Amino acid sequence: MGSNRSKGRLLCHFLERSYVKMTTPLLAGLAVAAAALAGRYSIQAWHAYKARPVVPRMRKFYEGGFQGIMTRREASLILGVRETAPPDKVKEAHRKVMVANHPDAGGSHYLASKINEAKDVLLGKTKGGGSAF
Repeated sequence: MGSNRSKGRLLCHFLERSYVKMTTPLLAGLAVAAAALAGRYSIQAWHAYKARPVVPRMRKFYEGGFQGIMTRREASLILGVRETAPPDKVKEAHRKVMVANHPDAGGSHYLASKINEAKDVLLGKTKGGGSAF
């Protein structure tokens, strides 16, 4: 009986070693195939990403020059608020736009005067003279 048991162990050990020897190349082949498929997919995704149309990430701003006399519509476009915005929204929008365009921070004096004029128009404080420029 002892010899049958040792033969069984030997056979089991042989089968385990041969199974490991057979599965190692199989697993390596699967890993290489998976890496190739992932590389192919990433190349296709990169080409699709590069071929997509360019979409601006920021909202489109008003294109065109300023009108001679500023209207409520133009003032709301400059500040980025509705024409019927409450005074606190107008003041907050004016502050944000002025921080970005202030002459002391490298902004234009002309734009700063137009931003101030837009705030005055929306708040109903027009002086009738319009911009200083």
